[in-house]
Order: sequence, then structure tokens, then C-alpha cells
Amino acid sequence: MKTIDLSQWARRKHFEYFRNLDYPHYCLTANVDISRLIQVAKEKHLSVFHAILYIVMRTANEIQEFRYRIRGDSVVEHEIVHPSFTVMAETDVFSFCSADYDPDASRFFQNVEAATLSVKNTPIIGDEPGCDDRIYVTSIPWLSFTSVSHPIHMHPTDSVPRVAWGKYFRNGEQILLPLSVQVHHALVDGIHVAKFYKKIEENCRDCLNIL
Repeated sequence: MKTIDLSQWARRKHFEYFRNLDYPHYCLTANVDISRLIQVAKEKHLSVFHAILYIVMRTANEIQEFRYRIRGDSVVEHEIVHPSFTVMAETDVFSFCSADYDPDASRFFQNVEAATLSVKNTPIIGDEPGCDDRIYVTSIPWLSFTSVSHPIHMHPTDSVPRVAWGKYFRNGEQILLPLSVQVHHALVDGIHVAKFYKKIEENCRDCLNIL
């Protein structure tokens, strides 16, 4: 992790402007082509959830702006960020669950499986205080939504990106996934979110080589 020198930072003025807004987060939702990912997941007998989660986290770690975090009056850049995702437990309640990201897909799946089992019967609500090297992830596989928003802390500043996806669906020969990204505008602009979506689809197309 390193601290950004704000005096030399190209987006310093943007940071100062957006961090003082009453609600500095914004959210974008788009449909992502996961046709190849679904095919490869079935061929390799992988959990579709695990495969999507890996692609999301691989992509988030490839986009610098998704690794920035606000700490007080400073901005830090994490070398690596990890998923904090939701897991369904009994009686239709969910648990928060954190796992270590690993660029090796097999090791990542093992980390996710172990973390999931640890909270399956003992749901946890709440994240570790001060732990911001995360991407908050949730899935809503029962609904193909067109937009979504997430609760956030305003004080202190919450700058952790949120990623959510819904029920995937067929559109002709394609399988599309509604994917939502919520970010803090002091750190991430629309062009960075667009790069995230572009890289997501590139990683989906290349999933045979990276899963």
C-alpha cells in the first residue's frame, strides 16, 4: 500500500470537489456478455458464482482506480484488493464473507470455498473495522435488474467500490449478465468504470486461459 501525493496527483481538484458533496457515490449498470464464461464454467465443472466472482476481482485488481481508498484527508492505493461477498444462510438471511484474492483461479476458488463454509451456519453482518482493501460484492440471482443502489457510511467516508450482479438471461445467441458498479466519484470517474466493463468482457472471452 502507498499513500498518494495529492500535490502531484492529476485528479487532485476532482478529489477535492467530489469528496465534499453530500452524496459522492454514483452507480452504473450494464449487461455483460458472459456466454463464453458460462460455457467454460460448465466444461470445467465450476460454480458459476465462483467464476463470475473471480472475473470481477481479477478485473478490479487490474484497474488502478478500483484500488484507491480515502482515509481521512489522504488517499491510499492498495497493491491488491479482496472480495467481501454475501452468502445465503438459512431462513433467507445472508452473511457477509471475506476471502483472500489470488490471481491463480484454483487457489482463489479454494479460498472462497473455505471462507463460505466458515460462515454458512453462523451468519456475520458487518465488516472488519478499518479494513478497506475490499471490493463489496453481492449477487441477486433471482432477478434481472436494470439498476441497484447500496447503503453506505457517510461519516467516516466509505470509498469501497460495490459490485452486484443479477440473474443472467438469454438474448439471441448471447447470455447476458446485469452487472452494477457503485463507486466514490472522488476516486473513480466514468471512464474508469467503462474500462472496468471493457476488461470484464475481455476476461470473460479469455476465461478458458485464466480459469
